[in-house]
Amino acid sequence: MKGYLMSNLKEIFVKTDICTGCNTCKIACAVEHSQSKNLFAAIHEIPKPRSRVYVEWVADSGTKVPVLCRHCEDAPCINACISGAISRSDLGSVITDNDKCIGCWTCVMVCPYGVIGRDAALAKAHRCDRCPDLEIPACVTSCPTNALVYDTVDNFAKDKRKTASKELVTKEGA
Repeated sequence: MKGYLMSNLKEIFVKTDICTGCNTCKIACAVEHSQSKNLFAAIHEIPKPRSRVYVEWVADSGTKVPVLCRHCEDAPCINACISGAISRSDLGSVITDNDKCIGCWTCVMVCPYGVIGRDAALAKAHRCDRCPDLEIPACVTSCPTNALVYDTVDNFAKDKRKTASKELVTKEGA
């Protein structure tokens, strides 16, 4: 491994029970990836900034859920990229080198989550990059209900266990 341990990496987790599907995360993501980093200027930019977060409607449950790149440990997109544009950063994020991307969309075909977007005008693929210039990704800081959490797997699981333990003892949620 290249200076990182997958178990120590921070991930973006979704608390589906409190997500309202408001799309604030999508807007924050697009603005952060815009040239201006300003909402009012970004809407006039060409090409238009694109979000790397997808908010999907789950009909059976009547909820909306944000879905984004999971930066898989054994990322199929890295192995499928015929131009070598996709790699893992020193921090463990899966990244795309736009100078090498040829727009073949092979990565889109193999992504198990369907979260690699394509910019047809630029013939480039894009995905969540966890906002490398920010301490906490823009989607997480913008979420009005705190449904998005940026933490390690171990810490997130520990918090879930604490909540479940409390519910068992107090019989809340039963």
